[in-house]
Amino acid sequence: MTKNILIIGGTRFFGKLLVRRLLAEGHQLTLATRGRTGDDFGGAVQRIHVDRRDAAAMRAAFARASYDVVYDQMCYSPLDAAISNEVFAGRTARYIMSSTIEVYRHLCGSGRAPFAEAALDLGAERIDMAYPWHDPAYAEESYAPGKRQAEALLYRAAALPVVSVRIAHVLGGRDDFTGRLRHYVELARLGQPLPHSRNAAASSFLHPQAIADFLAWTGMQDFLGPVNAANITLSAPALQQRIGQVLGVSAHARAAASSAVQPGPFDYALPYTMDTARAAALGHHFEGDGVWLDALIREHAAAAQGAAA
Repeated sequence: MTKNILIIGGTRFFGKLLVRRLLAEGHQLTLATRGRTGDDFGGAVQRIHVDRRDAAAMRAAFARASYDVVYDQMCYSPLDAAISNEVFAGRTARYIMSSTIEVYRHLCGSGRAPFAEAALDLGAERIDMAYPWHDPAYAEESYAPGKRQAEALLYRAAALPVVSVRIAHVLGGRDDFTGRLRHYVELARLGQPLPHSRNAAASSFLHPQAIADFLAWTGMQDFLGPVNAANITLSAPALQQRIGQVLGVSAHARAAASSAVQPGPFDYALPYTMDTARAAALGHHFEGDGVWLDALIREHAAAAQGAAA
């Protein structure tokens, strides 16, 4: 069945893949963005230019609109969540918030990894509406608590039929603006050792297409509540070893002698993994062999070699 779908965000990274997947399924799409990032969807989508953090602008933009599904890729704080409650209550049959593995970060060391959805007690989460959530100076430190509090506010208010998809670390190719996987590939390609914490615990990872597919699938289901999304589990040294195997080079890793050594982006001293049993029970299977990772490694290596030529 064709659905009328709104995507808030959707012009970067896996958001673009979600748009393409939903268009391929024949759905009617509207993209709500600030209009600063172009896209190549042409006339296949409708567009609304709006500042997602401006409550008055959001009310005006969607005053007469209703949707079967709303995907919110830009809900980063309880302030954003409150706007969603106000604007979309009674106007959508399904509201899907892109959340993150980072909501579990403060639970590392609790002995509960891999974290199931119930490991995070949103009922105990304090919501601070006065915190400067929109101040870029606090963007990094506020990311995880912002997502937790956004989820907590959405579920407590019960104004929307909410699903929060807790997304593992997404590893992408050349279009991955984070540069995290590229960092590891470059170390291996140049023969430089990877410093890591002594415990070098594992975390959960996901392919961009896999999360786009899961989000698209989730939009067509009727379950509610939080759900984890992840493909594979690796530690930083294991990731580096795999990169070496794929590239046919010796990948070196060494435990850092002191805490002063700058760790890599996926260096965790304590287990930081997610349990995807709920997604499986609901009927979705995440491919777990990691073949996709090998292709991404080759893509980054080829790009680096081309740039150096």
